[in-house]
Amino acid sequence: MVDTDTFLTTLYVLVDDFCLEHLPAEAPRSGPQPSLSRSEVITLAIFGQWSRFRNQRDFYRFAQQRLRAAFPTLPDRAQFNRLVRAHRDDIVAFFLHLVERLDAQHALYEVLDTTGVPVRNVKRRGRGWLAGLADIGWCTRLGWFNGFRLLLASNPEGVITGFGFGAGSAKDQPLADTFVVLRQQPHSSVPSVGQPALGPYVLDTGFEGQQLHRRWQIEYEVRVICLPKRNSRQRYPKRFRRWVHSIRQMVETVYGKLMDFFRLDKERPHDLTGFQANLAAKMALHNFCIWLNRQLGRPSLAFADLLDW
Repeated sequence: MVDTDTFLTTLYVLVDDFCLEHLPAEAPRSGPQPSLSRSEVITLAIFGQWSRFRNQRDFYRFAQQRLRAAFPTLPDRAQFNRLVRAHRDDIVAFFLHLVERLDAQHALYEVLDTTGVPVRNVKRRGRGWLAGLADIGWCTRLGWFNGFRLLLASNPEGVITGFGFGAGSAKDQPLADTFVVLRQQPHSSVPSVGQPALGPYVLDTGFEGQQLHRRWQIEYEVRVICLPKRNSRQRYPKRFRRWVHSIRQMVETVYGKLMDFFRLDKERPHDLTGFQANLAAKMALHNFCIWLNRQLGRPSLAFADLLDW
């Protein structure tokens, strides 16, 4: 267990080293200089994702009361939110840096799975802030929801190696197809998907599609392990099914951590860039906590008692 000051200092040092070594120098700008440095913005954006804070407003109240000594030039909340949105790509880059630092992609396999991320009460009327981007979809965990569908890849140790999202009504197969293609043919607009997996992808029945899997194999040499649906003619031994279900439990654990500790279910964004930045910050915080636990000789996913608030 570490205290808040130690956690923040460790996070800031790691972020600052990354910014100095891996990011280009910030271009000079006309007008007043930002009140916070790039490293400070990224650090605060990541730290503010803990579920100890009910929302961003609650986090900023905490920062103004408790973190003034460490961040004396803390601006008002609206300006801070603008700074976070401006550094969205840098937060994603730091997330990818943590994946590399944890050597996460040298694994036997990676697990792909989706879940719903509500951004608005599904029963509310009107178009909402993200009309045309978020919409109504179905998720086995939530039922009907209004928001986005998140797809992430996790290695056997629970490290998130890449993520992406689409509208809530998006289907698993097209999302996975886009994810795999972008990993094989990277595009600068979607760096969050990460690097190709060295081993196979383990999928559930929602990603079933022999034609799709065959195309991945032929065009990209991507291998998958995917059980067919119950009404499929193709049969697998019961022991093999149990093995696949057991190794897929890790991605369910990862989603549970994102919900319970980093308030993934409580996002209510007014702007798409803000949602992207906060989502990347949650992924970065998840991986940073794993890295810190390893440094302390603790179990990787022991988040509950990591911080002494």
